[in-house]
Amino acid sequence: MHADLLVANSPLILTMNQRDGDTLGPLRGGAIAVTKGRISWVGDAADAPPASEVIDASGTVVVPALVDCHTHTVWAGSRASEFERRLTGESYTAILEEGGGILSTVRATRAADEATLTSTAAHRLAAMRARGVLTVEIKSGYGLDVETEVRMLRAALAAGRSADVDVIATFLGAHAIPAEHRADRERYVRHVIDEQLPAMKGLATAIDVYVDRGAFTLDEGRRILEAGRAAGLAVKVHAEQVAYTGIAEVAANLGALSCDHLERIDGAGIAAMARAGTVAVLAPGAMLYMHDMAPPIAAMRAAGVRFAVATDLNPGSSPVHDLWTCATLACVTMGLTVAEALRGITVEGARALGLDDRGVIAVGSRADLVLVEPPAGEPYAASSLVQHVGGARIRRVLRAGVN
Repeated sequence: MHADLLVANSPLILTMNQRDGDTLGPLRGGAIAVTKGRISWVGDAADAPPASEVIDASGTVVVPALVDCHTHTVWAGSRASEFERRLTGESYTAILEEGGGILSTVRATRAADEATLTSTAAHRLAAMRARGVLTVEIKSGYGLDVETEVRMLRAALAAGRSADVDVIATFLGAHAIPAEHRADRERYVRHVIDEQLPAMKGLATAIDVYVDRGAFTLDEGRRILEAGRAAGLAVKVHAEQVAYTGIAEVAANLGALSCDHLERIDGAGIAAMARAGTVAVLAPGAMLYMHDMAPPIAAMRAAGVRFAVATDLNPGSSPVHDLWTCATLACVTMGLTVAEALRGITVEGARALGLDDRGVIAVGSRADLVLVEPPAGEPYAASSLVQHVGGARIRRVLRAGVN
């Protein structure tokens, strides 16, 4: 066996492929071989195959490239003034219900051309890539009409190509009821199902609905998700964030890949997610910015629900661009372990998108790798990558084995 590339000399490789009961799959004194963009061998460095190129990973912890499985990276306009209003005590829901929040971003995004949406999103994605994120889910939902929803997802995919990041596009036409349909909610639900959804063919791979107070009802959400599933899209949902609705149980019973947020999920929803293997996508940035309660992590853990961690990057409720910071926040504010947080931004993030070829360092997986230098003076340990906000330095990012 002769490999194209060998990543060697790292004091610690976190494979995310369980070894000896450790879910991080730590490998000390190991190496990784890459052939044709995929991992072809992992093991002790002494047994490594010859390779055409060797990357010296000394001084770094090697981890799978990160997966940000819930973002709204394509948008136009600013919600900085609303941020200041919330600091004075106004609630996010109240601002939304008076036509601000999501709806203010809808107005700005509808007015933006595709080139502008693409360039701003590419800039955001490039910053994520520099921090080791190579797969990003991007939702639509700031158009709420056929033309803009399509334009958003085209921009998302083009931005991914520009920034050299894999973009997974999700259709979120049911993000809010737009102003022109406020007097007739049913008409907008039919618009999402009958007009927007068919236009997503070839763009989106999943459908999402925001079911919550001030957004969509349980029945509306169920109908839209069922239509998306019938159209061949995977199911995801914004669930139980501001108010309990029951949508997590409904979505899990529809075979949802993920239910996201979950601050107010109940026991029935947790049990349904566990039965279905639905991933809980946690958004600690949104929880922090909205001064919200933490999801019932202990109950979900006890039921066997898996956790992913995402930025929920958006211009209002979670203007958070750094997935590493979200891993830290998930530990500090939600109670995740270091192992859960690191798996949440790698292998479980991939699982939440229905992807099984990334987020893990294993033979056959894509050679998407990040070489991370722990903060000065810190040991080569998993906790060193999570404890310090902004302390670790990304030395190198490899996409399919290439810088």
